[in-house]
Amino acid sequence: MSLTVVGSVAFDALETPFGKRDKILGGAATHFSLSASFFTDVNVVGVVGNDFTEAEMDVFERHHVNTDDIERVADGKTFFWRGRYDYDLNTAHTLETQLNVFETFEPKLSEASKNNRLLFLANIVPMIQKDVREQCPKAEFVAMDTMNFWIDSMKDAVIETIKVVDCVIINDAEARQLADEPNIHKAAKKILSWGPKVIVIKRGEYGAALFTDGEYFAIPAYPLESVFDPTGAGDTFAGGFMGYLAAQDTINKDSLRRAMIYGSVMASFNVEQFGTERVDALSYLEINQRFSDFKLFTHFDDVPFEKANSAA
Repeated sequence: MSLTVVGSVAFDALETPFGKRDKILGGAATHFSLSASFFTDVNVVGVVGNDFTEAEMDVFERHHVNTDDIERVADGKTFFWRGRYDYDLNTAHTLETQLNVFETFEPKLSEASKNNRLLFLANIVPMIQKDVREQCPKAEFVAMDTMNFWIDSMKDAVIETIKVVDCVIINDAEARQLADEPNIHKAAKKILSWGPKVIVIKRGEYGAALFTDGEYFAIPAYPLESVFDPTGAGDTFAGGFMGYLAAQDTINKDSLRRAMIYGSVMASFNVEQFGTERVDALSYLEINQRFSDFKLFTHFDDVPFEKANSAA
């Protein structure tokens, strides 16, 4: 039961039709680690500046996330992103990005982080992802995320990193862009041909799909009436997915399918409030109830249909 995540720890400023926050805890590694912490022990690897206070560290500590590998730069500032969402919450409008200490981030992994059973490479420079993967030869299952910026600017490097991981977790637009295939099934098949065993394609409010060699599994998104902030939902999904897998003795078809559900469950909570607010206050009772809800609204009986003979 051990998992390492390498990625951004950040501050966000957000505005949606339902509210506004001027400065809240964010970052891919943050959302991932809090989500995964409900299932397993998590080591987070990142970098912050001197503006990152004990109040932010307390969020990690409340969930027993190991922060020993978060580097503090005494004379630096933490990565900052400001964004706005209109009523189409699938589209984030970036208003400001300050990379700050994250611009020169070189992950420094302790022996404990290097030796963890599972590894997640959050959305960072693909060459750094590949370097981290090579530092963790004992990892049994390695997953990565990427984004359109890296696919546009250094696609070959993204593909080289994909070749050394077990799982790719990306959204549908990125999968099409990466594979140069408009059909999502063909895109997944092409990405699988590069080496990974598993592709998870996130589809936002339409759910997610799991592709392996010869297997396909798809789930809807959890039906929500109130969505306040989708920032970090994909990383929260990945945290639930990888966290659940880290808690299992073996990773197989059944555990992957359950991990998809837990990923979607965790993402559904993330969007109900701003930043980490909802996941920070989450209980196991709520998680298990929503998991049961998924089973209820996706279950059906296998009853073959036979057309009745018409009367002469």
